[in-house]
Amino acid sequence: MPAGFPSPADDQLDAPFDLTQLLFRNPASTFLARVSGDSMTGAGIQPGDLVAVDRALRPGHGSIVVAVVEGEHTLKRLQLRAGQPWLVAENPRYPPLPVSRDMGLVVWGVVTHVIHSLSGNGTGAGRR
Repeated sequence: MPAGFPSPADDQLDAPFDLTQLLFRNPASTFLARVSGDSMTGAGIQPGDLVAVDRALRPGHGSIVVAVVEGEHTLKRLQLRAGQPWLVAENPRYPPLPVSRDMGLVVWGVVTHVIHSLSGNGTGAGRR
């Protein structure tokens, strides 16, 4: 789609746009979550953003996931290294975390979309 300004007549060309259909491929298993923390800023996910998380998708190497490790929720990139799962931040301030069996890793779902405000009026801290 061009980034210029559309003609007012363009509104009559397309069917109504349903954001729910775009964000929720599997509506019964998808939820929105608000992001806190800055560990995924390198992936374009900022504090205060909303992420669509699909629990029906199978996580794989490279997926951004919502996971529970040792009872704590986290949003990280899943990597598989020599058969071992790692949770990797997209911010160099946070080291990669190798996940051992005794840590109780549970992947809640795979992040499919990110919604954030560009106006600075969103809930994200320090956005301008």
